[in-house]
Amino acid sequence: MSEQTIIWDLDLIHKYNYSGPRYTSYPTALEFNQQYSDADFEQATKRYPERPLSLYIHIPFCHKLCYFCGCNKIITRHKHKADEYLDVLEKEIINRARYFKNRKVTQMHWGGGTPTFLDKQQISRLVALLRQHFHFVENAELSIEIDPREIELDVIDHLHNEGFNRLSMGVQDFNKEVQQKVNREQDEAFIFSLVARAREVGFHSTSIDLIYGLPKQTKESFAFTLKKVIELSPDRLSVFNYAHLPNLFAAQRKIKDEDLPLAEEKLEILQETITTLTTNGYQFIGMDHFAKPDDELAVAQRQGILHRNFQGYTTHEECDLLGMGVSAISMLGDHYAQNEKVLKEYYARVNSEGHALWRGLSLTHDDCIRRDVIKTLICNFHLNFTEIEKSISA
Repeated sequence: MSEQTIIWDLDLIHKYNYSGPRYTSYPTALEFNQQYSDADFEQATKRYPERPLSLYIHIPFCHKLCYFCGCNKIITRHKHKADEYLDVLEKEIINRARYFKNRKVTQMHWGGGTPTFLDKQQISRLVALLRQHFHFVENAELSIEIDPREIELDVIDHLHNEGFNRLSMGVQDFNKEVQQKVNREQDEAFIFSLVARAREVGFHSTSIDLIYGLPKQTKESFAFTLKKVIELSPDRLSVFNYAHLPNLFAAQRKIKDEDLPLAEEKLEILQETITTLTTNGYQFIGMDHFAKPDDELAVAQRQGILHRNFQGYTTHEECDLLGMGVSAISMLGDHYAQNEKVLKEYYARVNSEGHALWRGLSLTHDDCIRRDVIKTLICNFHLNFTEIEKSISA
């Protein structure tokens, strides 16, 4: 593939250099309110009964704390906690599945936390439960996040046997000093073995997550990481900007401000990342993803049919998203709904009511227009005003 033409306008970057939302949704989760009720949720499930369904399952447990992480997670090594969690999650699954009896599941993603905190038996239990209560199409896209520090090689085989066909692995950085600073030291050779095993057993796609802006990162050190990534040759890459918010995330207080790269250096790292990856066969997707040119995401972007939801970029158009588990978010047509974020509250709500709805939002027509415009810009970087006018008047 020839190198993409990427416009790098430093003046424009500086002009808009201020904090803003990531737009995983519009309006953002900060606008969700607790007046949103389970009756509103039920009504939302009936709005587009013909739409396919995408499932998101949140597994909050991690073995070890990564200092950069802003996700909803619980640090523990007690496996029995996962059994208790699955007991409650089962009740929520049964409760929510009754609204989607005639829907076909085309996509499912397990995130966290660390989904592979679950052992093989627990993974099989959850997969069986979901297949019992939802109708999966034969070629459904089933993806899962894994932590290369806390997984045995044969778990890859088990995941594939259970139907998973896409793998996402958090690597963040291959530089040892950076890993030490964020409390995430990992075995480079084992990461290569995991990706090789995934390909051997038949996973359709492997994806690697990187983060730029971590402590002790430099343009030169990240070039080493990019070199390793090119050797690894994943099908997809996510390259995220580290957001340092120690007032919000206590773990980030362990990161010293003086160890963080300056804003200018972060921009240099990003520019070098885009240049390196696009000159080595990857297509730049949207704001933070890269994919090989024959990957579904790359093809969809070239065709102008790329989409984005809470799970990131996707080729699945007009799916309703049902999130289950602590803190999980659903997107049902023009409704958003989020579960309780605190595990104790999640357990209490599910055990008493069968669900854990905490807050949500019903979008206005104006909200929907803005959401569609933002999504189109994020996915395709240009707007078709004729199409926008058609959607407004529809």
